Amino acid sequence: MIYAFVGLLLGILLGVILPVTYPAAFTLYISVAILASLDSVFGGLRASLENKFNTEIFVTGFFSNAILAAFLAYIGDRLGVPLYYAAIFAFGSRLFQNFAIIRRHLINRLHTH
Repeated sequence: MIYAFVGLLLGILLGVILPVTYPAAFTLYISVAILASLDSVFGGLRASLENKFNTEIFVTGFFSNAILAAFLAYIGDRLGVPLYYAAIFAFGSRLFQNFAIIRRHLINRLHTH
């Protein structure tokens, strides 16, 4: 678990220090990909609390969800149909569901100790 926190802190630090820029045209794709990635992170935290965490599933889910979400946004943009709404709905609802389950796990741990 300590590796996860060190990795998170290192990622935040690198994100603040390194001047990463991208064209404004990619904003939609990147934001949907970040939402999908956050869904994977919260799913990984949930799995960890339930003692069901699998690194291979987490890593493949993290990247495949982000790529799929960005691809849906791109295809929808090319077709003139807002397909990114599907990714926002799916990953956003799962993100809140996983967050609620994590919150319940943490509250139950506080009350049992």
